[in-house]
Amino acid sequence: MNIAIEIINQFYLKLSRSAKKGVFLCTDFVAFILSIFLAFVLRFDLFDALIRIPTYQIQILLLIPVKLSFFWIVGVYRPVLRYTGLEFLGTAVIASTGGTGVFALASILLVLHPLPRSILVMDAFITLIFIVAIRLGIRWIVYKAIVQNQRDTKSERVVIYGAGEAAFQLVQALSGENRYKVVAFVDDSSQLRNQSMHGIKVYPTNQLKKLIKKHEANSILLALDSTGIQERKGIIENIQSLGVGIKTMPSVSEIISGKVSISEIRDIDIVDLLGREEIDPDPVLMQKNIKGKTVLVTGAGGSIGSELCRQIIQLEPKELILFELNEFALYKIDIELKENYPNVAVFAYLGTTLNQLLLEKTLSDHKTETVYHAAAYKHVPLIEANISEGIYNNIKGTLSCVKASINCAVRTFVLISTDKAVRPTNVMGTTKRISELILQAFSQKSEIKTNFIMVRFGNVLDSAGSVVPRFRKQLTEGKNLTITHKDIKRYFMSIPEASRLVIQAGALGKGGEVFLLEMGEPVRIYDLAIQMIELSGLSLGEDIDIEVTGIRPGEKLFEELLIDHDKSESTSHPKIFCAKEDFISWEELESRLMRLFMVAESSNKEEILKEMKKLVPEFSHNQHIN
Repeated sequence: MNIAIEIINQFYLKLSRSAKKGVFLCTDFVAFILSIFLAFVLRFDLFDALIRIPTYQIQILLLIPVKLSFFWIVGVYRPVLRYTGLEFLGTAVIASTGGTGVFALASILLVLHPLPRSILVMDAFITLIFIVAIRLGIRWIVYKAIVQNQRDTKSERVVIYGAGEAAFQLVQALSGENRYKVVAFVDDSSQLRNQSMHGIKVYPTNQLKKLIKKHEANSILLALDSTGIQERKGIIENIQSLGVGIKTMPSVSEIISGKVSISEIRDIDIVDLLGREEIDPDPVLMQKNIKGKTVLVTGAGGSIGSELCRQIIQLEPKELILFELNEFALYKIDIELKENYPNVAVFAYLGTTLNQLLLEKTLSDHKTETVYHAAAYKHVPLIEANISEGIYNNIKGTLSCVKASINCAVRTFVLISTDKAVRPTNVMGTTKRISELILQAFSQKSEIKTNFIMVRFGNVLDSAGSVVPRFRKQLTEGKNLTITHKDIKRYFMSIPEASRLVIQAGALGKGGEVFLLEMGEPVRIYDLAIQMIELSGLSLGEDIDIEVTGIRPGEKLFEELLIDHDKSESTSHPKIFCAKEDFISWEELESRLMRLFMVAESSNKEEILKEMKKLVPEFSHNQHIN
C-alpha cells in the first residue's frame, strides 16, 4: 500500500491529462492480454491453453488493437477518474461486449478461423472485470492515500448534523475536496443510529459533545432535509454552547437555481435565527401585475428595489425598467439581471424621481403598466439632519412618480412604505405617511384609472445600513457592538419574503388600500447582539462587550404597523392585512404640500416640522439627542 501511495504521489498525479490516458491505455493493453489468456485457461486447462494459444496468435494479435480502438471510440478514456461515477459501468459494458462483437465481425470479413464462442464470451466478461477493477483500485488509492492524507493535516474536521438525503449529497460533493474532513454523522432518527454513510458512522445527537471531543472537531455542519425554521432555530441554539463553529449548506432553492453548488458551505449567520416560516407565494397574485406586462421599479439598485427586480424578472414580464439615481447600484443590478435572464428585455435609466419629465418619457416610451416605487431616503438620523432633502426626495419624488403614472395611464402603482409611518416620531416616517396621503388622495378621484396601493412593513434583514450588517462589521473588526437602548425592539423580515409579499399585496389592491405585512414577533436588539456574539464563538464580557449609546433623534423603542387596530381587515393572504386609513382630499392636500415644499426651501426646521404636523397630526417629533 505504501508503495502504491508513493507511485501515485511521485508519478501519476503529476502527469498531464493526455499522459494519464496513456497510462490507462497501457494498463488496459496488459489487461486484454491477461483476459484472453485466462479465457483459454478457463475453457481448457493451463497445459492445453499453452498449446492452443499459438494456433490463434493472428486472431489474438487482431483482437487486442480492435478492443483498444473500440474502447477509445466509445469514450472509456474520456472521464476524469476522480469524478467518475456509476455511469462508467454502462460505458464499460458497452466497450467490452462491443469490442468483442467488432472483432468477431472483422474475423468474418478477413476470413480468419474464428475463436471459440465460449472464449469470446469469457474474454469479454473478464475484460469488463479488469477495466472496472483497475479504475476503482486507482481511484480508491488516490482518495485514501492522497486526499485523505491531505485532510488529516490541513482540513477542518466536521461533524455533520443530519444523515438524510441532504447529508448524503453533501458528503458526496465534499469527497473530492480538501477543505473538510467528515469525522462523524449525528441524527435523531433511531433507524439511522449505528448505520454508516460513506464509511462514516451515524451517532445519536446526544453524543455530539463527546464526538467533538473525541475527534477534535472544529465545526458542526448542518445538513437538514426538510426541517422547519423553528426546529432549525432550536437545533442551532442547543449546539451554540458547544464551543465550535456552526456551518450550513446552501438551501435547495439556491442549488436548483444554479446560484451555488451543494459544497459551498457557509457559517451560520444571525439571519438563519431571525428567519421565519414563509408560506408559499400565491402564483396568481405574483403574476397578476407582472406576467406579460411592462414593469418599472424606482430605486431599483437599493436593497428592496433590487430584490423586487429579481422577483419580478422570474415572473416573465414583457419588459423590466430599472430607474435609479445611484450609478454604481444601477450598473450592478442591470448587469446581474441581463446575465442571468438574457431572454427578458431589461432597460436601465439613470435619474431622480424628482424629474417628472424624464419619468413620463420613460413610462410613455415603454407603455408601462405597473410601477413599484421603492426609491426613498430611509435612514432616520440622516433625514433628521437633512430635513429638506428628505422632504424633496420622499414626498416630492413620490408626487412626481404619481403624476407621471397618471399622465401615462399606468394601471397599478405600488408604494413601498414603512412601519415608521404609524404615529411617526421622526421626519423619515412622517415623509412616508405624507407619501401615503398623496396616493390616498388621488385614489379618491374617480376620473383617475391608476390603482394606487401602499404596503407597510418593518426592517428587512441585511438591508443596507440595517443593524445586522453593522454588527457583523463590528465583530469582524474586533470592536464592541453598539446599540442605542437595551429595550429597543424591531420587526424583521427577509428581503426576498418582503418583496414577494409586496408583489402579492399590490395584486390584492383595488385602489387606496394600505396593506400591512405580518411581521411576526419583534426582536430585542440587545438579544440579537448577544446571539451574534455567540455565533462568532466569542464570550460577552470576556472577548467583547455591548455598548449602549442612547436613543438617536427620532428613534422609537417600539415600531407599530397600524394606526387603528380596529380598522384592520384580513385578506385572502394570511400574512397580508388591510387598513383603511384616514385621508385628505387632493384639493386640500395640494395646497398644504405646496406650503410644505416652500417652507422646506427655507431650511427653517421649526417651520418645516410645524407644517408636517399640520399634514400628519399624529406626528410627535422625538428630538432626544445624546
